[in-house]
Amino acid sequence: MTPAVIQLAAEAAERQSAEVTDWGARISWVVGLLVFIAFVYWLMRQGWKWRGALQSDLPELPAAPSGLPEHRLALTGRYHGSTTAGQWLDRIVAHGLGLRSRVELTLTEAGLDVVRPGANDFFVPAAQLRGARLDKGIAGKVLTEGGLLVVTWAHGDKLIDSGFRSDRAAEHAAWVEAINSMNSSITTEGAER
Repeated sequence: MTPAVIQLAAEAAERQSAEVTDWGARISWVVGLLVFIAFVYWLMRQGWKWRGALQSDLPELPAAPSGLPEHRLALTGRYHGSTTAGQWLDRIVAHGLGLRSRVELTLTEAGLDVVRPGANDFFVPAAQLRGARLDKGIAGKVLTEGGLLVVTWAHGDKLIDSGFRSDRAAEHAAWVEAINSMNSSITTEGAER
């Protein structure tokens, strides 16, 4: 190589290494981004509180009575939330119904006992059960077709759909059959009176 080529290569290398990071601008962009993320999180939290305030007319959730009869079915899995019946995106957040959690479901002749570690437990009396079905989604959770057990129940003057997923999804069909047969026998008994 000739000295002129070496000189040109050295000047090109010097020009490339001469760029200096503007730390002030970079830090201000990072701080701005963090403030924006915090603001969006704050808005989401305010929306959650606002939805809870709108649903404050929902009565307290019933607790399980003592001395429940022998269980017909039991499962462990996930509770994915509750919505207004038939409106799978209208999440109910009042009384902790919007919080996802682990769940232990027990179906007895008295009703459905929902035990949620870390969240509010509740009990759905058998007379309040309206039916069950397999579905693919509920308020922020979408699964494969039939991957979600949705139980419809009445609470106050509102019909509610609650979504559950068993650790063993093959159990869902038995739950749908048991709850629907329980509901039809309650409806039939009520009609005979």
